[in-house]
Amino acid sequence: MSTATSSWGNASDLLAASGVDEDESYYRDFTGPDEKAALTVAMRIQAAWARNDADFFADTFTENGSLLMQDKQLTSREQIREYMSEGFAGPLKGARVKGWPITMRFLDENTALVITEGGIMMAGDDDINSDRLIRATWVITREADGTLRLFSHQSSPIKG
Repeated sequence: MSTATSSWGNASDLLAASGVDEDESYYRDFTGPDEKAALTVAMRIQAAWARNDADFFADTFTENGSLLMQDKQLTSREQIREYMSEGFAGPLKGARVKGWPITMRFLDENTALVITEGGIMMAGDDDINSDRLIRATWVITREADGTLRLFSHQSSPIKG
C-alpha cells in the first residue's frame, strides 16, 4: 500500500469553500496536509447534520455513493438525499452527529480509508448517549477535478 504523495488540497480552503467552520481539534493525530484535507469530508457531513440539510449531506457523496444507515442500504446520491430529507423532517429533526477519527490510511493517490468513532445526538442531547455510540468506515475519494467526496459510509453500533 502506498501513501498519498500528491496534495488533496488545503483543509482550511476546502472547508471555507463549503461554508463550514474548521475545527482543528477534529484532526487529532492526523495533521498531515493530505490527512486534514481528506477529513474535511467528515467535517462537511457533521455540518450537514448540524444544519439538518439533506442536500448538503447528499452532495458530499459521489453520484453512486453508498450509505448504510441503521438497516437501510442506500446506493445513490439521490436515495441518500431522499432518506435524509425524510429523516431531517421527521425522527432526525434537530439531530446532529459528533465524531472523531481513530485511524486513517491512503489506499492510493485518490482514495482514503478513515475509521471514526462517534454517534448521533438527538434534539436536546448534549452528548452522545452510550446506546448511540458507533464506529464508522468512510471511503473518501478525490475526483478527477480534485473534488473530495464520500464514496461509502457504513456504521456499526458499539455495544458494551
